[in-house]
Amino acid sequence: MKENYMPNNYNSLSIEELINLADKILNDLENQKDLDDSIEKYQKILKLNNIIEKKFKENVRDINEKTKENLLKIKSKINAKKIK
Repeated sequence: MKENYMPNNYNSLSIEELINLADKILNDLENQKDLDDSIEKYQKILKLNNIIEKKFKENVRDINEKTKENLLKIKSKINAKKIK
């Protein structure tokens, strides 16, 4: 019996949920005695890895943008105090 680990819309899952999903597949692979469907599971793990990497990069990009915005706000406040 093949288990379906990939939800239809994995883009809606968080990075943590995707990592947990990958861990579940890895645990199954480690405990599996019959390796007939292991190729399919490995392909799912690779796909999950790509999705996790993409989401991670998006999160890093968002954090960088927010940090730049906060730094600009701080600089403008400091400059406003210097002018007074």
